[in-house]
Amino acid sequence: MILCICMEENYIVLRKNFQENDDRRDADFCTPEDVVRFDDITYGPDATWNVLDVYRPKDNESVLPVIVSVHGGGFVYGDKERYQYYCMDLAKRGFAVVNFSYRLAPENKFPAPLVDMTMVLSWMSEHADEYGMDSKNVFAVGDSAGGHILAMYAAAMSNLDYANILKEKYGLTVCADIKFKGVGLNCGEYMGSASKEIMQTYLPVGDAEEYSLVDLPQYITEAFPPAYMMTAPADFLKTSTYGMVKVFTERNVPFVLRMYGNSERPLGHVFHCDLKLPEATQCNDDECSFFRSLM
Repeated sequence: MILCICMEENYIVLRKNFQENDDRRDADFCTPEDVVRFDDITYGPDATWNVLDVYRPKDNESVLPVIVSVHGGGFVYGDKERYQYYCMDLAKRGFAVVNFSYRLAPENKFPAPLVDMTMVLSWMSEHADEYGMDSKNVFAVGDSAGGHILAMYAAAMSNLDYANILKEKYGLTVCADIKFKGVGLNCGEYMGSASKEIMQTYLPVGDAEEYSLVDLPQYITEAFPPAYMMTAPADFLKTSTYGMVKVFTERNVPFVLRMYGNSERPLGHVFHCDLKLPEATQCNDDECSFFRSLM
């Protein structure tokens, strides 16, 4: 009981600290004049969390390639509002961007975010024409815990054995109508090595079997979509990025690795969401160029 109380207090404090930092980061931003937004679209049964926005460059009626954004936040924090300015910045580069909230731990345990992702992709398949989305050119970005969620989903999309394990154990079914042509894995956690307290908050049981299922390298195959990998000198998860790069190399997964910043300017975790930084602009340019190279 004492452990449960401590964990509850910690994730409440974590949410408060994360929100204060995000509020400071985004304080001077508003919707760009060259972006049109469609807000608060319901994609699932939970009226609070199963909502998404779609952003498009204004005055562009073309059918556009799509970027799906999976936000970070240690599995316990975040929503589409915290990623709206980053996602609208991506839209300015010629993409339709789907920015969605998903159910958070500990109120909603794993695999809730992945179940929600299936609903998002199914919604996209049904509404692609309405929002001018090219369902044959779909990409996705995820950072921190969102990088883990995205990489896990992409692994299940590309590894039938893994998908069957998740379906049998959790009833998780990946979307059959949309495939990722490429993914952007940004400052992510991929090795199942997040702090034990966070994983115990996220996982339903937290036993060895569950830890094994969220430790992704063993489930990566050469069918995994091409990946843009990025990190920074002061990113506390950079060793996880290097670990995944090693796996991609061994499994012949096409990838690009970029390190942004240096010893004089040691950028930190998820720096790419801070649009005041020139390195964020460069990183987001580079990642979108990588996606366009796959079309």
